[in-house]
Amino acid sequence: MKVYVLGNPDVPEDSKAIEVAEHLKGTMGDVSFVFVEPNEDVPFAGEDRVVILDTVRGIPGVALIPDDEIHGFALSPRGTVHDFDLAFQLRYLKKIGRVGDVAVIGLPQEGEIDYLRVRSILRKLVAQDMQGS
Repeated sequence: MKVYVLGNPDVPEDSKAIEVAEHLKGTMGDVSFVFVEPNEDVPFAGEDRVVILDTVRGIPGVALIPDDEIHGFALSPRGTVHDFDLAFQLRYLKKIGRVGDVAVIGLPQEGEIDYLRVRSILRKLVAQDMQGS
């Protein structure tokens, strides 16, 4: 299963997903991490099932955010076309039918990361992937 890792290594409050993926890389045989550059177009357009690892502002701990809650993401203020964030891109891709089921493993901006929780979520998603659901 591919997990798309979003974030910016140069911005501490947006680098947790990269740190977590680096820490877990090679320890979960059924999971491969795909690192997405900060200004790169999302590489998962056209995929039926997408798993994203990203920092989420305002959550108290690691959380699995299922597809039906994606619409609840707050949109960032936008002044130029360069300001369209993940929430906007996911909503847009879903609206035009260019992405299927999306699950976001959200990491809190503040505090420690519960790596056991991240592993548990990943194992659950791998099991669902193997079952085809």
